[in-house]
Amino acid sequence: MGRPAIIELEPVPLSDDELIGRIFRGLGDATRIRVLRFLLDGPRSQKEIVQEVGLSQGRVSQHLSCLVWCGYLESERQGRVVEYRIANARVAALLDLGTGFLNTTSGDIGSCRIVTDERTVNSE
Repeated sequence: MGRPAIIELEPVPLSDDELIGRIFRGLGDATRIRVLRFLLDGPRSQKEIVQEVGLSQGRVSQHLSCLVWCGYLESERQGRVVEYRIANARVAALLDLGTGFLNTTSGDIGSCRIVTDERTVNSE
């Protein structure tokens, strides 16, 4: 028995609120934010991204797959090298909005607890 599909083969109709939630869940990991910021300067190979992020190749690969599936990145194979680049110019604006919010909020985002349907997660 094979694994379940990671992405849906047929589009699933979802509300705008659910889709926007998925946009932010895609950005919901500090490693993915670091990868996106690194790629704002231009396309990079997976090897360069692994060196920049400082995690194992397998872990970085998982994050890159998520970012590609969600439409933040595009990948292109050139021989044995896979190169990644920002897929949508609005990625930079999303990151800038996050930074702007962080700089102007009176809340303590560091002590924020994120509530999901399944559990509460400390944002550390």
